[in-house]
Amino acid sequence: MNKRKLSAGDTVESRCTRCRSVLNHTIVAMVAEQVVRVQCNTCGGIHNYHQPQSEAAKSAPRATHSRKPDVAPLKTTGKDPRAADREELKSLLATLPRERTFAYEQTGAFRVNDLLEHHAFGLGVVRRIVDAGKMEVLFEAGRKLLRCR
Repeated sequence: MNKRKLSAGDTVESRCTRCRSVLNHTIVAMVAEQVVRVQCNTCGGIHNYHQPQSEAAKSAPRATHSRKPDVAPLKTTGKDPRAADREELKSLLATLPRERTFAYEQTGAFRVNDLLEHHAFGLGVVRRIVDAGKMEVLFEAGRKLLRCR
């Protein structure tokens, strides 16, 4: 039985991440002879190629025995991971003047250490400008990536 070589535009079965089932997809991108990205023919969603379970089980080598991992499992301290962010925010709010607080707008221009008032997250401090149009702001709820000019 000859298997035809796949190329972009061909139809393959893939597990759809939106529909959550194995459906026909159109190949959007390939690297060498591997299918990388596909578009669902049912919902139109574009996502990475996920080989159906039946094919994946056939091609994956079966483990004959289980062995313990070489690395010890991570220990959890039970401490809230955002506690450090909240402490940092408290110390920054104590040092920055509150009268220079700006209302957040997506079209606003902000600088590092500017105080801003967000309608949903409350009072925050601009920690860094990520790139054109994005900034990282520290709120009590944690770090958020917001749009800016």
